Formats: sequence, structure tokens, C-alpha cells
Amino acid sequence: MSIRVRTAHTADLTPAELDAVRGLLDAAFEGDFGEEDWDHGLGGMHALVHDGSGLAAHGAVVMRRVRHRGRWLRTGYVENVAVRADARRTGLGGLVMAELERVVDRAYDLGALSASDDGARLYTSRGWRLWSGRVHALSPRDGIVRMPDEEGSTYVRTVPAGSLDPGQELLFDWRDGDVL
Repeated sequence: MSIRVRTAHTADLTPAELDAVRGLLDAAFEGDFGEEDWDHGLGGMHALVHDGSGLAAHGAVVMRRVRHRGRWLRTGYVENVAVRADARRTGLGGLVMAELERVVDRAYDLGALSASDDGARLYTSRGWRLWSGRVHALSPRDGIVRMPDEEGSTYVRTVPAGSLDPGQELLFDWRDGDVL
């Protein structure tokens, strides 16, 4: 079976490709994938893996801002990673992540993502580290708010910004829906 990996910006995906990605995500998240989740993965780079049956895996990396130790870092935030049910545990998630990590490593100060328990195994196997410090977000109404539910599921990948200090918070920019 032939596997084809493609990276493309949202602007370069056709409406049919975007529909296929949305269908894959809806199926993979079994109805727990809403409009705000979809929106969070648009406007950045996408990694798409096709096999003989069509779109088999997808992930995106979008730019976010994260403040750490008083410095705002350009952060490549990984979103919308999914593998078609019949293609899981075949290495396609790793192919997606390799492409997204290439983008993060070359274009951002930091990589970050929020992982499910199932997804965490993939990320840790690739060198992503569970963030052991506090996680906050900058709310347009309430200012800085702590996000304790994200403190056990936020993973980071350090790049040129150097090492992070878990004694200092990560402060994420705000977005509608699930902030992280």
C-alpha cells in the first residue's frame, strides 16, 4: 500500500480536502469535536497522510503566544491530530507528528499541545514532555486565570527558546472554546 504525506497551509487546501479532514476528525473524536475545535486547527500548517483508502491521518500546527518568565514565545501549537480507525497503531500518527515537529522546530520558539490519555503515549514517545508547572490563560474578561484542568495534559517541546522553568507558569493567549 502506498502512503503519501503532504504538508500544506490551510489556504492551500481545497474545500474537498478540508471536508475530508473534518470528516476524519468527527469520526475519530466520536461526536466530541465541535466548531470551536475545528476553528482551533485552521490558519496554520497541516500534515495529511493518504493511503489507498483516502485520508488516513491529519494534524495541524497553528501559532499561539505563550508567556514564560516574562517573555512572550511564538508557540507552534499542535491541534486536530487524528488517525482513521482502521489505520491506527500503524505509525501514521508518527508520520504526522514528524512533519508537525519539523515545522515547530524550524519556525517557533516552543511547541505545545494538550493531550488525551491515549494521545499522550504518542507524544512522550517522540520527546514531548509533560509540563509540570502551572498553566494559565489571559482572559479578555478576567485577566490571568489558572487552568488547573490543563496542568496534567499540557505537553511542551523546547526549541531555540531553550529550557523552560516549571517553577514559572506558562501563560497562554486566549481563544474561544477550550482555551488549551
